[in-house]
Amino acid sequence: MLKKYGVGLVLAGMVAAQVGAEEQDAGPRRDPLDPLPYRMRALQLGERVTPMTAGREFNPAISVIFDFTYAYETEDLDAPPGFEWGHDHGHGHGHDHAHGIEEGFQLRGVELTLTGTIDPYLDMSTTIHFTDHDVEVEEAYATTRMLPVGFQLKAGKFLSDVGYINKQHMHDWAFADQPWMREFFFGDEGLNELGVQLSWLPPTETYIRLGVEVMEGESEGIANYIGNGHHEIVTILPDNTQGPERNRWRGDKGLQEKEGPRLFTGFAKVAPDIGRNHAIQLGTFGGYSRVMQMEEAHSSGRLETWDGDAWFAGVDAVYKYDGAGVMGQGNFVLQGEYLYRQLDLDYRSQQFESFGSLITTDQNSQRWKQDGLYVQGIYGFWPRWDAGLRLDVLGLNNDGFEGRGTPEDFGTSYRYTGQIAYRPTEFSMIRAQAGYMDLAHGDHGHDHDDGWLFVLQFSTSLGVHGAHAF
Repeated sequence: MLKKYGVGLVLAGMVAAQVGAEEQDAGPRRDPLDPLPYRMRALQLGERVTPMTAGREFNPAISVIFDFTYAYETEDLDAPPGFEWGHDHGHGHGHDHAHGIEEGFQLRGVELTLTGTIDPYLDMSTTIHFTDHDVEVEEAYATTRMLPVGFQLKAGKFLSDVGYINKQHMHDWAFADQPWMREFFFGDEGLNELGVQLSWLPPTETYIRLGVEVMEGESEGIANYIGNGHHEIVTILPDNTQGPERNRWRGDKGLQEKEGPRLFTGFAKVAPDIGRNHAIQLGTFGGYSRVMQMEEAHSSGRLETWDGDAWFAGVDAVYKYDGAGVMGQGNFVLQGEYLYRQLDLDYRSQQFESFGSLITTDQNSQRWKQDGLYVQGIYGFWPRWDAGLRLDVLGLNNDGFEGRGTPEDFGTSYRYTGQIAYRPTEFSMIRAQAGYMDLAHGDHGHDHDDGWLFVLQFSTSLGVHGAHAF
């Protein structure tokens, strides 16, 4: 008799759990391509938030992620022609806090992330990035938990949701480095800004997410801001003499001053249901920057500045297949993005003589039209093993200006990358990668227009972290 009652209680508990799960899943679908648990779903009309309780819920989830690389390059290449602004090299050299690859051994970063629920109204996430010479708050934002009708508000410093890969951290990339498109249009750290985001999940069976963002506007690729002030140019005499024998020029930059916010973006994502083992998300995005500024100082006493505004637009698509194999075997991911930008700039060239006397000024208006894309695929060919290929293209449209305002088509640059990765567990990964860069040809003072980059990468995580995609 006790056995019969026991079996009945177990079955009743299973049925109740199933009903509760179905009730919990009511409303709009969660993003099938975004498994991070702290990106909370906004509440629908009439839905109640889960009460906050004492205990472990007050403690944040903590993770530490370590990334270490060794790299060798056959040629020291500049950035692709037309995209040199703000970049020393095409793969991220020379930046204090960059996610690029440096030749030799490199500690690319130690990432400390804390996420948790503050109270019934707010969740919070903070990510701090450490290198051997720099510390930076990469993200620190709060999101609401109980706004009605599917709305959610995010405020702080965060990676923008434009496109697909921009919101991913370095350890989430399927390759050791990021696509050219993200790097050269949004900067080494992506579109990562102070600001606010308002998003909406309509109460539909199909996952749809719409959002707008208002940001400070400081990203080097699309919203670079310098402001006015003086610029000092120091020329070393031919014999490299230091000290008082140096010549100095000090000139007014002549750039506009505009307080933030300066950058406004919007995005739309839809993920229709295409089957049990399949997921797809399609997106479109765009943005407008009130200010886009650059400067270049020459030891001859010439100061070049660009000052204006910019806008961009793009599309993204991601398809994922769950092969239902052991440790990722049979899984396949195909993704790609395309982005177009237009910069409307006033160019100014000032020639100074020693101690700040202005000799000549040359200026004109410039319109830059550039685009870029990437397509990549990753396949789990064996338990714990995956391999991938990626194509990067910059400058199918690459109309800009050379020198003192001379129009020019800088040409198209390509990069072909392959990688193979082994994951002993979900907490560690070893990757080997090779990439061939074929830069646009032209008379830009380059000794080489192509070269190889080889990378070995090791990363590991400690503590609680977001679930991996299937």
